[in-house]
Amino acid sequence: MPQSFAFKKSRLDRPGAYTMSPANQVLRRVFLSATVGTLAALGGCGGNSSDDSPGLSGSNRSNGAASNTDPGAVATATSQTMPNSRMQAVLDQLAALGAKPIETLTVAQARTQPTPADAVKALLVKEGKSTAPEAVGSVVETTFPGPAGPVPISIYTPSGPGPFPVALYIHGGGWVIADRKVYDSSARALTNASAAIIVSTDYRMGPEIRFPAAHDDTFAAYQWVRANARQFNGDPARVAVVGESAGGNLAASLTLRARDQGVPLPQYQVLIYPVTNYAFDTPSQLGNTATSPLGTKALPWFFERYLNSPADGANPLFSVLRNNLQGLPPATVITADIDPLRSEGAAYAQKLIASGVKVDYRNYSGVTHEFFGMGAALDDAKQAVAQAANGLKKAFGN
Repeated sequence: MPQSFAFKKSRLDRPGAYTMSPANQVLRRVFLSATVGTLAALGGCGGNSSDDSPGLSGSNRSNGAASNTDPGAVATATSQTMPNSRMQAVLDQLAALGAKPIETLTVAQARTQPTPADAVKALLVKEGKSTAPEAVGSVVETTFPGPAGPVPISIYTPSGPGPFPVALYIHGGGWVIADRKVYDSSARALTNASAAIIVSTDYRMGPEIRFPAAHDDTFAAYQWVRANARQFNGDPARVAVVGESAGGNLAASLTLRARDQGVPLPQYQVLIYPVTNYAFDTPSQLGNTATSPLGTKALPWFFERYLNSPADGANPLFSVLRNNLQGLPPATVITADIDPLRSEGAAYAQKLIASGVKVDYRNYSGVTHEFFGMGAALDDAKQAVAQAANGLKKAFGN
């Protein structure tokens, strides 16, 4: 795979440079076109992708967008929907709060600027609605012993006697920004919808600590959850993983790592607009160069600050799409139509299907990256949470 950006020798917290020769541009387009085409051929018209998720039409097309339940078609689609009215209202609030494109910021600025979660709260205030977090049975803040020291976690427990099934939840933020508290709404919604304990973990981030630190921490978190579930009223025989964005990459990676190292596999994996490949010109990336809250121009900014070099991007524990996916647990894969990560998330679902893994896939039209945790303002988010919870409950047998 040709290198996709050059690491600068200047200060790490300056906006990254994305340098690529014309020859490399051509080579990469040829490689990616062949990859997506091969996956589409392997998976046919969706393979064993499920069509029983809440709210699925099977033919949700707008502006020529592909059927939202066919990962092969979504992976190669070159057109997409526009933000629906509720999504646009959140984006308007994010702009009003002063959020700027990540690639124009230093790391310090990116970590302190308004988030999509802040935009949802601002919209709720504007509409005179409550901003109180969704109530769950209990939330306990603690740590677990990670590879380099204590790692903060939040344990969300639903109401009821238990013992409950458990899902390790891994937040997004490009391995550089955000933390589990920014994604609190996702964890709370999943706790109630799946009737499971959600253990939401932090992890070491770049540029201070680089690859594979975040991957090591989340793999350790999974092993800790399995070994200690009984201590927080969980069932160690029923453990799953859930991840959003970079967290989806980490969840997929730890599942592969568990398989390869003989660690008991999670019963289920939920991957929400996951990063699956080190690339910059998939169909959805070409169509979302400057979209909010995530555009393709931001991807090299994140990669440059977490990876040690472009060679790390070729590691199949980072670019999970390049891994052998056989023998993995069933999965729910969710993508957002207006998202540079849409194509690679759909391609991962397609390759899972081609590898004999049962997959419940849906691409949500009219919404952007980060929509999953916006249930207080967005019906699409409620549907996505219900889809994820449905897969978890089936796997857990509850």
